[in-house]
Formats: sequence, structure tokens, C-alpha cells
Amino acid sequence: MNLRDLRTPAALVDSDVLERNCERMSTLAARQGVVLRPHAKTHKCAQIARLQTRGGPARLTVSTMAEARAFAAEGFGDITYAVPVPLAAITEVADLLRKGIRVNLILDSEAALAELEAAAPSLNVRFPAFLKVDCGYHRAGVDPTREESVSLALRVARSPALEFEGILTHAGHAYRCRNRAEILAVAQQERDVTVGFALKLRREGSTVPEVSVGSTPTCSVAEDWQGVTEIRPGNYVFYDASQAAMGTCDLSDALAFTILATVIGHYPSRGEMLINAGALALSKDPGPVHVDEACGYGALFTAGGTPLEGLRITGLSQEHGLVSVRDPDEFGRLPIGTALRIVPNHSCLAAACFGSYAVLRNGAVVDEWPTARGW
Repeated sequence: MNLRDLRTPAALVDSDVLERNCERMSTLAARQGVVLRPHAKTHKCAQIARLQTRGGPARLTVSTMAEARAFAAEGFGDITYAVPVPLAAITEVADLLRKGIRVNLILDSEAALAELEAAAPSLNVRFPAFLKVDCGYHRAGVDPTREESVSLALRVARSPALEFEGILTHAGHAYRCRNRAEILAVAQQERDVTVGFALKLRREGSTVPEVSVGSTPTCSVAEDWQGVTEIRPGNYVFYDASQAAMGTCDLSDALAFTILATVIGHYPSRGEMLINAGALALSKDPGPVHVDEACGYGALFTAGGTPLEGLRITGLSQEHGLVSVRDPDEFGRLPIGTALRIVPNHSCLAAACFGSYAVLRNGAVVDEWPTARGW
């Protein structure tokens, strides 16, 4: 099938670029002696998860129970559910555990610990669990500088209802960085905070089996993970326009995932075109505005992958994208009906808008891969 045969908007995965991105991160993990437990929330796709774990332990990270169920059904038996556990999901987690699927939970509060301890006996399980540590993102996790955080960690480690997996963090604040040097500083902070907290616990007599870190920016640039045992990047399979702007990757790496859209309107008098990819195809992530205030809603390419540097997506409604045109000749080069490819600002959000990917190899559509959506 050719690209022109696809109904737009469509989600495209270029298998050559995808495989290159996966191989690069696997090589980085192996070189630094850490286990790669990739995050699957970016793609939610079994075929891509197999590429991520090829040649290494088949361990995954997920963000929803829908993802956990889907990947368990595809043979992945060691899954970290990397969101502080919603208490309503405890019974469903227990069902998977009894089927032999290891689902590692995340907790960061006395309340969650108490609920797990109360539920475990009647459900006839012990819950594998990480303690979430805040390394500077300030979204979730215990404060590693406070003594009560050490006390909670020791309670988790000694609880008969739990199997203590260790500590886990996520340097989401790396996405606020403007260049590789800033990302590297966050990666060092991520490592030092978690390794230091693990040392505190070991001094108190606790084992800390795993020290788990990870974000795509930090894992892409980090030079030393000494003391860390596993990394959990996810966005690296696709990358996106934000990662390229920050210097995490080249824009060519982000062609692993693009949205195919069609030009549906010309408005030369105001220097604008219209495409049929709006907020429900691209998401409304504003992108790397801290790097480029005028970045727009993604990077535009021809269907063949040539950059269209004179075009910016400046507005989105539900099913419409408004494109600003600097060169009037572009209206002649890109007539109504032309197919364009868009590297979104945030590939995780854009990919979640689609139920399947059209898979490209050498520019031709060769397969369709389904995704696991929902919660």
C-alpha cells in the first residue's frame, strides 16, 4: 500500500527509524551496565515492546491497567505499573499476580501502604512494590531529605504484605531543559538523589534490590549511572519535536512516528493553509516553548520526509490544523489534496489518539500494528 491510499489523519511508524532508536538505547544501557525496563506508554503496542526488549530481559513499564493487561496477554510477565497505585486497581493487580504475571506497584504514602497491607491477606497475594522518590520533579514521590521518608521506606521493606523491589524515580523536570548540558545536570541529580537515598536505607539495615530511574532526556545523554540498576525511558522509541528542540535527539530520529495529514484549504490572502489534523490527532501540547516561543504544534515534512521549514502549525481546533505560510510559492508546491507528515510536539500524547499504526518500510506501508488504549 502507498501512503496516498491511507485515510488521513493517520499515525505512521517508520520501522527503520524505530529500530535504530531502539537499538541505540539498548546499546547505551548495556554499555553502562544497567537493565533497560522500557516504558510502553508512548506506543502501547506489543510489536514495538518486543523491539524494545529484544536481546534483553522482557521487562516493561506501563502507566495504565489497560496496558498491563494487554502486555501480559502478549507474554510480558514482569511489568512495573509506574503510577502511585490507584486503590481501586488492587483487586485487578492481584488477579494478574495469581496468574503468574509480576506487576510491580508504586507507592509513596502511608495510606497506600495501609490499604495494600489490609487487602493482601484476603486476596492471597504479596504485592511487589517500589517506593517512589522525588528527585526534583515534584509530581509524586517521597522527599528523600526527610526522616519520615526513610521510616516509610523501612516499613515498606519489612511489610509481610509486600515484596520490596527497591526505590524508583522519574526526572520529568528534564523536559524543562533547553539543551544537552542542562539535561545532563538533571541526569546527575536523578542518579545522586536515588543512589544516596538507597545508601541511607542500606545503612539502616534494609536491602534495596533495585534503584530505578528514567526519562528519555536523561537516559539519552547520561554518562554515568553508577549505583543505578535499571532505567525506564519510553519516548525514545519515537522521540518528537520537543526532544529534538532540547537536543536530546536529531529531528531525523523523530521521524519514527509522524501524523499523515492532508492539505484541505488554501488562504493566500492571509498566508495560511488548512490541514485535516487537529487537536484529536496531534494533541494540544504546546511543545518546547521554553526553547522556541514560536515552535507551533509540530514539525512539518513532505510525505517523503523532506523538512518544510517555511511552514508552522499555529492553531488547532478539534479536526483542523492552521498552517502559517511564509513563502507564497508554497501554495503552488503544496496544492489542496497534498499529503504532509507531522512530527508532533509530544509523541506520547499524539500516539494515544490512534488505535493503530500504519507501518512503513522504505516509504511503503507494509503492516498495521494495533495499540492498547484506555485505562
